[in-house]
Amino acid sequence: MSLQPGDAIPDWLMESVRPERMRTMAAILRDPNPVHWDRDACDAIGFGKRTINQGPLGLSYMVNMLHAWAGPGCISRLVMTFPKVVLDGDRITARGAITVVREENGLRLADCDIWLEREPGDRPLVGTATVRLPA
Repeated sequence: MSLQPGDAIPDWLMESVRPERMRTMAAILRDPNPVHWDRDACDAIGFGKRTINQGPLGLSYMVNMLHAWAGPGCISRLVMTFPKVVLDGDRITARGAITVVREENGLRLADCDIWLEREPGDRPLVGTATVRLPA
């Protein structure tokens, strides 16, 4: 795998964020916040009748992208910020780009900028990742 800074990581698409998954995740996490399952609660705080995706679900889209690209178990570091919410029905693409390729302790690593994109320039989640590259 010949990689250079600036190379794009192949996109990973979530065609439509589903409210059913949010309800399931709320139950698994024992998250009592109604914004993940009650459309009226979201409407009352200005998001319309669309529930808010949990942060771990949004993060999982980027993990899926990195695993599809470099294989399961490739992530050695992941740092995220959540500047905006992802809503049910959103079409979300996980994207990324390599910033550095380096060797450390006998491993080939890629430092990457990663983000979720709703539409060009609209990035509800942004972060960085360090990925172990295949030999």
